[in-house]
Amino acid sequence: MSRIDSPDVGVVRFHDPMDTSDLRTEADHVLARLVGRGDARLREDQWRAVEALVAHRRRALVVQRTGWGKSAVYFVATALLRSRGGGPTVIISPLLALMRNQVDAAARAGIRARTINSANPEEWDSVQAEIAAGEVDVLLVSPERLNNPDFRDRVLPELAAATGLLVVDEAHCISDWGHDFRPDYRRLRTMLAELPSDVPVLATTATANARVTADVAEQLGTGGGSDALVLRGSLDRESLSLGVLELPDAAHRLAWLAGTLDELPGSGIVYTLTVAAAEEVAAFLRQHGHPVASYTGRTENAERLQAEEDLLANRVKALVATSALGMGFDKPDLGFVVHLGAPSSPIAYYQQVGRAGRGVEHAEVLLLPGPEDEAIWRYFASLAFPPEEQVRQTLAVLADAGRPMSLPALEPLVELRRSRLETMLKVLDVDGAVRRVKGGWTATGEPWSYDTDRYAWVAKQRAAEQQAMREYVTTGGCRMEFLRRQLDDEQAAPCGRCDNCAGPRHSPKVRPELLDAARGELGRPGVEVEPRRMWPTGLAAAGLELKGRIKPGELAEPGRALGRLSDIGWGNRLRPLLAPRAGDAPVPQDVAAAVVTVLADWAKGPGGWASGAPGAAARPAGVVTVASRTRPRLVRTLGEHIASVGRMPYLGEIAAAPGRPHARSNSAQRLAELSGTLSVPPELARAVAQAAGPVLLVDDFTETGWTLAVAARLLRGAGAPAVYPLVLAVQA
Repeated sequence: MSRIDSPDVGVVRFHDPMDTSDLRTEADHVLARLVGRGDARLREDQWRAVEALVAHRRRALVVQRTGWGKSAVYFVATALLRSRGGGPTVIISPLLALMRNQVDAAARAGIRARTINSANPEEWDSVQAEIAAGEVDVLLVSPERLNNPDFRDRVLPELAAATGLLVVDEAHCISDWGHDFRPDYRRLRTMLAELPSDVPVLATTATANARVTADVAEQLGTGGGSDALVLRGSLDRESLSLGVLELPDAAHRLAWLAGTLDELPGSGIVYTLTVAAAEEVAAFLRQHGHPVASYTGRTENAERLQAEEDLLANRVKALVATSALGMGFDKPDLGFVVHLGAPSSPIAYYQQVGRAGRGVEHAEVLLLPGPEDEAIWRYFASLAFPPEEQVRQTLAVLADAGRPMSLPALEPLVELRRSRLETMLKVLDVDGAVRRVKGGWTATGEPWSYDTDRYAWVAKQRAAEQQAMREYVTTGGCRMEFLRRQLDDEQAAPCGRCDNCAGPRHSPKVRPELLDAARGELGRPGVEVEPRRMWPTGLAAAGLELKGRIKPGELAEPGRALGRLSDIGWGNRLRPLLAPRAGDAPVPQDVAAAVVTVLADWAKGPGGWASGAPGAAARPAGVVTVASRTRPRLVRTLGEHIASVGRMPYLGEIAAAPGRPHARSNSAQRLAELSGTLSVPPELARAVAQAAGPVLLVDDFTETGWTLAVAARLLRGAGAPAVYPLVLAVQA
């Protein structure tokens, strides 16, 4: 075996395949340390992957079910390569939870692992110093680091030169055909191009159909005529018993869960589609004695860590989670996964249920679909790659600027929200049209074309996945076979375990007292609406001389909404009422009555005008509505009803200039539009001044909060000493 020392990076490069006579034995010894069991041995397919990486320095794509042992492959390969003088393994992973799990797992095998991700910026310098000193065997890096200018330009080239093995975990994220495309992953092309030719690469995923597999292979340079090893195995999960339970409404689903949770094996995960639903469900379960915690994108990092530790130690029965928990939680004895609401993709669903049953003989998997699911699917579909016009506008703004522009500086000049704008820029960066640099983003001037056909085909694929999910719910065939066929598993066959193969395991009956409690909880109206307190940055570029804190004399007070459009209580009633094509009609009686209840609770609550507390708010002296372009009768009749019941005058409405309804946009663009369209007519200004008291401001719903903020500012300017916003729904 020949070898060449690389003095500039201090690692050993091997150019000839090594002798494998003793390699298998050594690999099994490493595995035994990793899993803490002396008799542990690599399975034949795991050994094939390790041999390809260590002995032959090949690139491998491994598509295997959750629990197959993909992490064992790269940890064993790391130990073998490091013992032979190889550089550290770099693992690209989007999952903070998985990173934490794998640091612990690596330690068991004597492998020193560190991470660089968004949750530990205070450690980045020390980690990089440890890498330079040769003290790190495995570095786990989040994909967004790959396009951080400092990391990309300073750290990444050195890392690529020193890397002994590159691992791309959750590799389906590379493909925009997949269910969880992440543009940061496309930066791997650059890192792969800079790797020495003898550095092995391993890409792993549990959720890739044939199209995604081919796309990932091509992008990783493991497709075409290369000699890459592709290991694609059966996706059956022998421990999982799948089922679907269709219940009449959200109250039945919540009551069923509260009454059945203790009967489910071990501890597990309850998935919801939205943050609001997760928090709502967790609160109800805790009220009925179940030790659970919520886990969402809004959960603080310290609380996430504690929730993960509590579930790992079985101190909680379940985490009630959104997809924020997703792929990256490793608990082999997880006993159940319940979905309150169906994900939009059977592939995403397979991935999430794959968290269960990895180290136990039996785990329960149950889907409780709801009528709100499809509205939530449509909302997330609306956040896809923007139309060409918006992309071109962004490129033109960057080109005209002639300097780097930060997201806050760019946002007021384009009609995209910041999160969607950032995602779009990452795609354009990969395509070479823009570049992220210190200080923001710049246009490269390179030719770029909008791939209309590809984006249309991706949208078509998403629609097909949604239809497949509908069919999964209603199928009379084997559910595991259905999911495996969605992933193009050629070995798919009836499982004999699901509710269609073996019969239902769960009764749809719910305890009457729990159903009453669930109806009461979900039917309880009222959500606080926090007012906007700061103007968005960059308003000068949008023609508005507003910045910093909103002046006290222009602020709205904290308000109220009947419910959230994303929750499973009032949201289910309000979504059809406020849907884009719902039409306009007087406010329904049940909705009007519930709004009056919200108003009464608000008045009697802490600091409310009917509370009698010292310093309580003053009672509203009149009602003002916001003129609606789409639902004028709904909003006006709501305001008039409130005025009548509350025995106060209806003062009139904030006027809105004619025009089309605004498109979903960012805060600066929305605020600029509102400032030019909303106004207080003279007759309303006189009525507000004569009322000489606070004003109740009524609208149909609030999404960004800026309509209420601008209307309140106008009313305060007309003499209202306070403005109390009241809306039917919040989009959250």
